[in-house]
Amino acid sequence: MEKLKHHLPKDFKIGAAVSAWQTEGWSGKKDGQDSYLDLWYKNNKNVWHNGYGPAVATDFRNRYKEDIGYMKEIGLTHFRTSINWSRFLTDYENAVVDEDYAAYIDDVINELLENGIEPMIALEHYEVPAQLFEQYGAWGSKHVIELYIKYAEKVFERYGDRVKHWFAFNEPVVVQTRVYLDSIRWPFEQNTKKWMQWNYNKALATARLVKLFKEKGLGEKYGAKIGSILNPEVTYARSTAPHDQEAARMYDLFFNRTFLDPAIKGEFPQELFDLMKKHDITPDYTEEELRVIKENTVDYVGLNLYFPHRVQARTSGWNERIPFHPSYYYEKFELPGKKMNPYRGWEIYPQIMYDMGKRMKEEYGNIEWFIAENGMGVENEQRFKDEEGVIQDDYRIEFISEHLKWLLKGVEEGVNCTGYMLWAFSDCVSPMNAFKNRYGLVEINLDDNRNRKLKKSASWYKSIIETREFEAANDAINK
Repeated sequence: MEKLKHHLPKDFKIGAAVSAWQTEGWSGKKDGQDSYLDLWYKNNKNVWHNGYGPAVATDFRNRYKEDIGYMKEIGLTHFRTSINWSRFLTDYENAVVDEDYAAYIDDVINELLENGIEPMIALEHYEVPAQLFEQYGAWGSKHVIELYIKYAEKVFERYGDRVKHWFAFNEPVVVQTRVYLDSIRWPFEQNTKKWMQWNYNKALATARLVKLFKEKGLGEKYGAKIGSILNPEVTYARSTAPHDQEAARMYDLFFNRTFLDPAIKGEFPQELFDLMKKHDITPDYTEEELRVIKENTVDYVGLNLYFPHRVQARTSGWNERIPFHPSYYYEKFELPGKKMNPYRGWEIYPQIMYDMGKRMKEEYGNIEWFIAENGMGVENEQRFKDEEGVIQDDYRIEFISEHLKWLLKGVEEGVNCTGYMLWAFSDCVSPMNAFKNRYGLVEINLDDNRNRKLKKSASWYKSIIETREFEAANDAINK
């Protein structure tokens, strides 16, 4: 198929992402500093692929200089990661800083800046302290919001002069959806009202963080911005029929607008409150809290986009003996003939970039946003090594190219997207799948002391950063 050249806008940011818990490992971790992910791994290790988990991860804690060297070699302009709340403090109630871990974060930030790479920092990427999960129910508790703000204040004081990109959460909907709604992760408690309380409290915590950020004057003093990283699932109805369109709208309301609306518009949809009341899942809230949410919206958002979500109207009755679940209003639709990533089980549909971008323009005031994650996980990548041992991941190059092509089509039409952060900089451990599917520009060889090697995609990524252009198939995008 013929390929056409596409050009990146002058100031369009190109970087990569990976979180603290997925890379650091437990080296130097003190007793009592487990995160929720550490707790899950220790209590339910058998569900993690081949038993790999966060214990060693990629050993970034000891090899960050080496890895940042690779980032510089690739030419990344930005690197998105997180600070591990569970490790940053030794006393969560009084926000006592662990000086060893804080010094390490200092070193990472300084090393990035010295190599011309802007750090982008999330304050929570599933790393809520295990102690707070066990003692208070983590984000089910308003007290944990207070402790989060204490933690954030210490972080801002320590690094606010150097970090210009801050984020309240990465994918705030995920943990409680897996644990309390779908009950597929430890501790497997089905509790829809608790799910909604977590959703609400995280939206409130985001607003509280924005308020703290403004009080600290980090925007005025250092030109910093505050946002959150959300993972809306671009939702398509099976058909144009009203019942299918309604199913898609309801899915979007419960899973996407629950975070997009309060973060950007400063309010939850009234319809969501009506439905929560109807199904007895209304969280504890106050009018004062809603005012805080209204007055403290984000500067921008990062969006993690991987695949479309397709739904249809329910074709079977609802079992009234089980607790309410949003799927009361929809069921999944399997599109015949869809293109798949068979390793991850996700549909490949690059048009989600364009469609979400148009929605941000039309429904959310064309707020500034960027792709905070997008990438392709593939199993057994060693199959694709050439005679020099370099993984020839042309499938990843094609995946990125096609998604960038659709993203830039939106930008050309006025969509306010300012960058693309690939998931991931390096292979890394993921929840349950561990190292099964590899996402990185950099290979992590588990059989060879976790040594690193650039994949073909790393050289290609370097080229598009340097030349500001790439090729993609000339398909039906403009037809």
